[in-house]
Amino acid sequence: MILMLAGLAIFMAAHVFTTLRERRGDMIVSLGEVRYKAIYSIVSLFGFVLIVKGYGDYRAAGMIPVWSPPTGLRHLTLLLMWPAFVALAAAYAPAGKLKRVLKHPMLVAVKIWALAHLLANGDLGSIILFGAFLAYAVYDRIAVKKRGEDAAIAAYAPNSFGKGDLIALVAGTIAYGAMVKLHGWLIGVSVIG
Repeated sequence: MILMLAGLAIFMAAHVFTTLRERRGDMIVSLGEVRYKAIYSIVSLFGFVLIVKGYGDYRAAGMIPVWSPPTGLRHLTLLLMWPAFVALAAAYAPAGKLKRVLKHPMLVAVKIWALAHLLANGDLGSIILFGAFLAYAVYDRIAVKKRGEDAAIAAYAPNSFGKGDLIALVAGTIAYGAMVKLHGWLIGVSVIG
C-alpha cells in the first residue's frame, strides 16, 4: 500500500499545485508553458502509474477489510456510474446545457465515480484511494468557485440542449457500456454476475 500512497501524494500534489494560480503562473513564467505542461504531465503520469501498481499490489497481497457493503450498494454503484461517464464525456464535448448545469463536468464525474466506488468497496485501500479522489474533487470544485470560473462557463455554454449534449450522452453511454463489459478484464472485478 505504500506505493499507492506515494502515487496518491505525487498525483494529488501536482493537481493541487494547479489550483494555486499565482504559484502556477510564476512556474509557467520561469519554465515556459510547454515545459511546465510537460513536467506536470510526467509527474501526474508517474503518480498515476504508482497508484495503479500500488493498488494492484495491495489487492494481490490481500485486502484489509473495514466493512462489508451490502449488495444493494453495489447495484447503486453500477447505476451511478452512468451519469459519471456522461459527465466525463461532457467535459470534452462541445459546450452545451450539460456543461452549463454541471459547471465543471470532469470534477462532477470524479466525485460521482469516487463516491460510487466508496459505496461498493469496504476495504482500507479502496477507502483511501477513492476517498482521496473524492476529497480532491471537492477541494478543486471549491477552488474553481472561489476563482469565479463558473461565470466564464455560463458566458459561453448555451442554455438549451444541443449537439454537445447529444455527443456527451451518446459517448458517455457507450463508454459506460464498454466499462461494464470490460471492468472484469481491466480491473479484475466483474461488475455484473
